[in-house]
Amino acid sequence: MSDWHSPVTVHSFCTTRLGGVSKPPFDQMNLGLNAGDEPQAVLKNRAILTQQLPSQPTWLRQVHGTEVSTPILRNTLPLEPIVADAIVSDRPGEVLAILTADCMPVLFTSVAGDVIGAAHAGWKGLSGGVLENTVQAMLSLKPSLTPQEILVWVGPAIGPAAFEVGADVLDAFSDQSETVLSNAFIPIPGRLGKYWASLEVLAEDRLRSLGILSIAKSGLCTYSDPQRFYSYRRDGVTGRFASLIWIAA
Repeated sequence: MSDWHSPVTVHSFCTTRLGGVSKPPFDQMNLGLNAGDEPQAVLKNRAILTQQLPSQPTWLRQVHGTEVSTPILRNTLPLEPIVADAIVSDRPGEVLAILTADCMPVLFTSVAGDVIGAAHAGWKGLSGGVLENTVQAMLSLKPSLTPQEILVWVGPAIGPAAFEVGADVLDAFSDQSETVLSNAFIPIPGRLGKYWASLEVLAEDRLRSLGILSIAKSGLCTYSDPQRFYSYRRDGVTGRFASLIWIAA
């Protein structure tokens, strides 16, 4: 992730669909157990991934919600799966993972590299406050931390030239300014009530409203890059790739 100047103690990367054992339409490196792929193939892919990591990733059962998994919750409720759409940690060596196939993966770190987070931000979670909840959970882990000391990376997601939505999605973001909405939702000519939507624009505005200044964006569109990324909107039946972050032990 050369476009993200994270602290040297924080490691992160995003997988692609290449290098695994899953067969079409999940070829090759599908990491999602709930996508319809053969479980043994997914587990093999996860084992291949784990060889590059300091520990097994902490996988979430993502439900397009706004819940954040914290170290305290993981200690008191150690049962799996962890139902959440975001996760934070201050534990060295604990690998946080987010699975996506069009939704936006967002990674967070403090400038000191001692608190990290990851969020799954589709339009439902984004409008519901999953990013705000993730930042709040990070601040709770380190009370001296300020939003200005948080760095953010926005990963590959469906781009504004491919993400067609209806008025219901526009309405879900009615709390954001008219300027932001006019930039994030472009009316589709000849299709009343249909828009091309930008998750990046919406997310950046929400993050900046929290006081976060450093936001790096991959600019990669999952829909338009079938060689590297899964896309649910493009393919329907498809796999999931992962965005991962951890603090070096």
